[in-house]
Amino acid sequence: MSKENVIKIFEQKQVRTHWDEEKELWYISVIDVIEALTETDRPRKYWNDLKTKLKKEGSELSEKIGQLKMTATDGKMRETDVADTEQIFRLIQSIPSPKAEPFKLWLAQLASERLDEMQDPEITIDRALEQYLKLGYSESWINQRLKSIEIRKELTDEWKKRGLKEGVQFATLTDIITNAWSGNTTKEYKVLKGLKNENLRDNMTNTELILNMLAEASTKDISQATNPKTFKESAKVALQGGNVAKVARLELEAKTGKKVVTSLNAKTILKEKNELVRIDKKKTNDK
Repeated sequence: MSKENVIKIFEQKQVRTHWDEEKELWYISVIDVIEALTETDRPRKYWNDLKTKLKKEGSELSEKIGQLKMTATDGKMRETDVADTEQIFRLIQSIPSPKAEPFKLWLAQLASERLDEMQDPEITIDRALEQYLKLGYSESWINQRLKSIEIRKELTDEWKKRGLKEGVQFATLTDIITNAWSGNTTKEYKVLKGLKNENLRDNMTNTELILNMLAEASTKDISQATNPKTFKESAKVALQGGNVAKVARLELEAKTGKKVVTSLNAKTILKEKNELVRIDKKKTNDK
């Protein structure tokens, strides 16, 4: 079965989604929907309380909710409650929120966009570009990010050819690559940047993205050259690929005297960018 996990944006909130090509259905993380609609900092507790309430009312909705593996806050693939768009529409009725109607429109647009993308794959890239621009990212960063998505897909395609499985094996290999070049596991990297549900790569600087791309591209190239037969051999290749980028990082840090891997995240970077814009506008108005 062909499947695809994708991060979508609703009013600057990340919502994990999964496209099931066989069933031609979107599955959406219930926790992310609740967080987007309520802005609670305890969406899991909210969902548990809501499930209890729905059962008492005789609703069977919570019993029809399924589970899929999606990227968790620690960067690993973990099972989480998901619902298709029809179930999400019904669920929204039980969540008092001024964002309910905008979210319904967003869901309808999600379905429409998928049909467009199936007819023209280039639209997928255009929409990713549009989403990042809406969040305030610079065009130079967006170009790097889109390239990193392409390189990541080439690497995961290579892993699939080697018989490796999505989930634990992919996450473990990614951890090896990340730790090799940055000195941090994916979880440690996210903690350093103060991230929870946010995507790590969406919170990397240009330089971090470039080095991560070098690590993943090198891993793919070495794998194609050496033809690893087992997971253990692929893990060795992942370490080698990560070390290629580590050498580049250490040399750059020696030349600049600055650390490449920092606590800077998208929120901080965009806040600084907006502050500079504000100052520039003030200077212009004062003239």
